[in-house]
Amino acid sequence: MDSSVSATISTVTLPPPPPPPPPSSSASDPLLPHASSQEDHYVASITEEHEVTCWGCGLILILSPYTPIFKCGWCGAVTNHNSVKGDNSYFWWRRLRDRCFVCILLLFMFFIIGGGIWAIYPIVFSRSYFCGVLHITISVMLSITTLCTYILSAFRSPGAPPLIPWGSYPAVGKGGLEGYTFCNYCSKPKSSNSHHCRSCGMCVLDMDHHCPFIGNCVGAANHRVFILFLISAVISNFYVSIISSYAAYYIWPPIRNLPISVLSGSTDYMLVYGFLKEIAFAFFASVESLSLRGFVLVYLFIAGVSVEIGLCVLLWQQISYIYEGKTYLIHLSSRGTNRNGKKDCQNIVRFFGCPYSATRCLLGFWNSRKIHTK
Repeated sequence: MDSSVSATISTVTLPPPPPPPPPSSSASDPLLPHASSQEDHYVASITEEHEVTCWGCGLILILSPYTPIFKCGWCGAVTNHNSVKGDNSYFWWRRLRDRCFVCILLLFMFFIIGGGIWAIYPIVFSRSYFCGVLHITISVMLSITTLCTYILSAFRSPGAPPLIPWGSYPAVGKGGLEGYTFCNYCSKPKSSNSHHCRSCGMCVLDMDHHCPFIGNCVGAANHRVFILFLISAVISNFYVSIISSYAAYYIWPPIRNLPISVLSGSTDYMLVYGFLKEIAFAFFASVESLSLRGFVLVYLFIAGVSVEIGLCVLLWQQISYIYEGKTYLIHLSSRGTNRNGKKDCQNIVRFFGCPYSATRCLLGFWNSRKIHTK
């Protein structure tokens, strides 16, 4: 019994391992151990590069080599290794520039208001007491509205993205950071509809643009107030140009006019040129005897018209983007692509927060006219 068992065991005994191969001629090379250590270090570095920690949830991701941009499969956070933090050494110079613009614009508005009251108020009241009261009422309302909306646009926060948990796996759920990227300036998550402004030093939600004339960004929190400021400023400048021309008409020195009868009969271009030349010389001659109040009225008219033209262009551009359901930055990023928002009047209604019941009849009538137009 014992002999059979021992025989069986001896038959299944594994053969001894083969002897190691004989050393080659290069094994005696003193540089071989150094080369072997370099190869081990190289392999270890490749394995370490494949393991990347997600900034959103803290999980370790195994990636293929040369993957600068990737998205976490758990939290949805997007990591971009190509994004580099830019130079932010001129931040305080930008802030100083913006504050200087704000001070200059405030001084300009106060000058327009004060100059208008000093130059226009006595002339309008001398014409009619009712017109004077109406003028001062309209001037006070437009001045208060324009100044209040400007101050709110300039000194209200443009809107920071909401704070969400990030950085650890238990705190971040499935898809909790979907589409978020990491802001290298603020060192916190940034949603897809947010943009970092280097002039303001913060991430702005639904950022439209950075306006140096208000010294602030136009974002989700102050975009509506900014549009109201533009509307109020356009109406105010239009009123200033009208009322200043009306007042200048009554205090302007008399201009020597040529008889209109000289233009009757056959058309002579030299005669027309001479007539216009005489009118121009008479006009500039009357300017020499113009009072200080008249010069202020001329300045108010020119400033009102020029500023009104610029503000009308900016207001039309802003309303067009709101109608298309996008901001100025989205318009720049979608240029040359097919990503266009839905153009609808409801975008303007939702932007200003108007109740749908108040605009149902008007928009329904407008849309019905567009539908039935052939």
